[in-house]
Parts: sequence; C-alpha cells; structure tokens
Amino acid sequence: MSVRRVLLSLSRTLTPACPPAGQLCRGLPSVRRMSSTRQMDHLQRTAANSRQQALYPAQVCGISAESDTVKRLRLSVHPDFSFKAGQWVDMFIPGVETVGGFSMCSSPGLLQREGVIELAVKYTKHPPAHWVHTQCTLGSQVALRAGGDFFFDPAPSGPAVELLLLAGGVGINPLYSILLHTADLLREGRGHSISSAHICYSAKDAQQLLFKSSILDMVSEFPESLSCQFHVTQQSAEVEAQLQPLTTRGRISTQQLQAHVRPQSTLCYLCGPPPMIEALSDTLGELGLPADRILFEKWW
Repeated sequence: MSVRRVLLSLSRTLTPACPPAGQLCRGLPSVRRMSSTRQMDHLQRTAANSRQQALYPAQVCGISAESDTVKRLRLSVHPDFSFKAGQWVDMFIPGVETVGGFSMCSSPGLLQREGVIELAVKYTKHPPAHWVHTQCTLGSQVALRAGGDFFFDPAPSGPAVELLLLAGGVGINPLYSILLHTADLLREGRGHSISSAHICYSAKDAQQLLFKSSILDMVSEFPESLSCQFHVTQQSAEVEAQLQPLTTRGRISTQQLQAHVRPQSTLCYLCGPPPMIEALSDTLGELGLPADRILFEKWW
C-alpha cells in the first residue's frame, strides 16, 4: 500500500491534528522540566517540545516479551522518518482516541540499516499501552512522528564527553537508545566525542532489568569505553545469588555517582520516576555537576 493510501486510511480513525511542531534541536539537548501530573496526556505534556511536523505510516513487524510486563515492538517505518538517540514518538493508533508517547529503545543506526525502530511498552490501562498489550498484532498499522529535546547527537568535532546514564524502571528505554548509539559510533570509528559511557540502572528486581544481557554484551565489546552497574531495590535475600553479574541490592548511591562525576566533562542523562530524578539531580548538583549538564526525561 502506498504511503498516501496508508495515511488516508489512518486519518479516518486518528485523533485531530496536534499542536504546531518546532524544528528539531541540534547539538546538546536542553533540560526538559516536565510536569509529572498524571492527568495530562502525552500531547499536553510535550506541547512545548520539538517534534517532526509530518506523520509517517508504520507497520508492526515484530512482537516479543521483554519481561512479564513489557512488550517489545518492532516497527517498519517510512524512509523519511528519522530520530535522534533518546527521543520518543507520538503514536497515533486507529480506533484509539488517546495518542501514545513512547521512547524508542533502538538506535538511529538500526533505522538506517534495517528501516525499523523498536519500542518497549510496559502494561498499563492507559489506552495506547493497553492496545499494545491486548490488540496489537503483526501487521497492525499506526502513524508516528519523532520528538523530544532529550537526545544525544554529538558533533564529530565537539569536545569529548563522559556520559553518565542513570535509569529507573522503564526509564531505561531512551538511555538504552543512547547507549546503543554510542556503541554504533565506536564500531564505526566515530566515537571521538565520547571519552566513556557508564550506565547505572535501577529496578525493583532482577526480572525487571530490561536489556541486561545486551548491555553486558556491549560492555564486553568495549571494556575500555563502556561500563555498567545494575541495582535492584526490592530483591528478596533468598534470590540474591541471581543478581550477578554487576548487580547489587539498593539504590544508586552518592559514592557510586561520585566515581563518575567530573564537572567539566561529564554529561548526565536521567530517566525514571520523578522522585528518583529529583533526588539524583540534587545529588549530582552537590557533587559539582552544573545544572546544564544534568538532562532528564520524566514520563510519570
């Protein structure tokens, strides 16, 4: 089916047009201090953010279980669709009035190589997420556009940064995209603007640590550039033996952050529940990291 026909078909069931979009930001992202008010929908919360102006058709070409509560979607997208590592999509679903907002958990490189993006969606009763878990099938068609000012897109000639990625729960999605992009740059010999990247990822238990094996594979591939530490906050003592490798009980501590904070070169990205973001932002500030080097995304 042609792009025009797909969009015409989708337009019969999609919600009205969204607020005008601005141009995508370039260089270092700006800090997005978004309200965490639950009753605001995705388009309201992100009305001030940059996003693509055009909607692009996409088709679900893969569905898998990332955990017992998270489904991973693989979508084939239009050739003109593009995004930066860390951004999200507006997802318009036929028959669903509410527009979904999901961070991509794949790299721009995968899009360039295979023409697909990936989303990891946790089950909730929110209509778009509920659709993903209860009605979405192979071949389902949606419309997408990328947006957000939370992204990593280093200039080849820019100063080298030390990335610090701090994730909580499904907040791992945009940071995993950034880590995948970093690995792609290193493989292609374009990682001159990245001195190192360290990811700290916290979840309730080991089963909720999404993408763990893939993260460990990247660290093994680039041991001099990439490192990681996993945290579980509600793991029972009986299964503590299952926490290895590189996994500890407890929240991300000040001492652990201090080992990776250098005020002049560290660039920190955070994504997770608001209490976690606020606490870690305060801690990073106390460790001397300037506010404009602490970038975060809130979805709750």
